Amino acid sequence: MRLDGRVYLVTGGNRGLGFFTALRLAEGGASVVLGCRNAERARSAVRAIQVKVSGASVSTLPLDLAKPASIAAAGRRVRDFERLDGLIENAGLVHFPRARHETPEGLELIRATNFYGHFALTAAALPVLERTPGSRIVTLGSLSVLAARPRLDDLQLARHYNGLHAYALSKVATASFGFELDRRLRASGSGIRALVAHPGYAISGRTRRVPGVNEPSRLTRFLDNFQAPIAQSKERGAAPIVRAATDQEARGGDYYAPLYGLRGPAVRRRPPRVVTDPVLATAIWADAEAVTGARVDLRGNG
Repeated sequence: MRLDGRVYLVTGGNRGLGFFTALRLAEGGASVVLGCRNAERARSAVRAIQVKVSGASVSTLPLDLAKPASIAAAGRRVRDFERLDGLIENAGLVHFPRARHETPEGLELIRATNFYGHFALTAAALPVLERTPGSRIVTLGSLSVLAARPRLDDLQLARHYNGLHAYALSKVATASFGFELDRRLRASGSGIRALVAHPGYAISGRTRRVPGVNEPSRLTRFLDNFQAPIAQSKERGAAPIVRAATDQEARGGDYYAPLYGLRGPAVRRRPPRVVTDPVLATAIWADAEAVTGARVDLRGNG
């Protein structure tokens, strides 16, 4: 599918799933903006895309989703875009710390990076999304949500922290936000569509080498090869994200995932029940507003 004239912002576009999502979009002719925390890695990703796609339009946007000031600065720049066809909320902490860490604002680090930062960025980007016909917001889910047990009285995990559970809860929040956002967009009459995608089990050692972007060690490749029956490459893992962002038949609220759960071609699937509960989603939304101070104004005023 040709994407000429379209503009996509991919958070965390310098590595992993974000990079291969950006690469696929650039191959389709889209202009791609990589929202990245690390400037050097961002430049490496730009060079890698330009090497693979002659004439690619790719740029960078400084963005640290754990820092409100960085999100605010990025949001101001995004508001000035002429158009934004897709906001792809990919960035996040995957290799979670064993011990609980907080941002300077006192927020649990994984949730702050994976969810709160994207919530605030969405609020900032809504005006340009509203004025772009057919625009989309894609949030990322994970099968880890199947093991999550959300507790609304301890969303910051101040009393009961476990790294894996913290990651799973952050993914419950991001996916729940995506589905709740779609419900509210529909109710408001907005033309923006919100969709959710999950990449399956995509790992670096099963992914082709890209200098400056994906350079797994020999040991990583050796160990990851043992997971071949259940894992796939980051490039294949990007397929559900790209399809959610570009599929002409996509509808708001669609969920794209690998056919076989952990791997396989990207297809529409039924999402896990925990992320489609409107009561839980409403509580998660209210918490995000209280924590970030952001208001996702569905009339596009930010």
